[in-house]
Amino acid sequence: MWRAREVPGLPDGFRFYDLRHTGHTPSTRSGATLRDAMVRAGQSSEKAALIYQHSDEERQREVAAGLDDLVRAERAKHHTDDRAHHREESSAG
Repeated sequence: MWRAREVPGLPDGFRFYDLRHTGHTPSTRSGATLRDAMVRAGQSSEKAALIYQHSDEERQREVAAGLDDLVRAERAKHHTDDRAHHREESSAG
């Protein structure tokens, strides 16, 4: 393995094994499902795949923003529906 590290100039402490962590996290952040990540890494168990996925503060902010967007969209939709319903009731009366 030393030659595989030496030729591209990788540090002595570099472990190719660590690339699983590097690969899993961005793939799931890009929209890959757990099953997609498992296939890409050649893993057969979800437990093994989850070991290599990480969630940092940036990802948690992205998830929170996505949830916020969904809630706001639903509220806006219901608000629009309520206004239309009230207009129908007003014109029928």
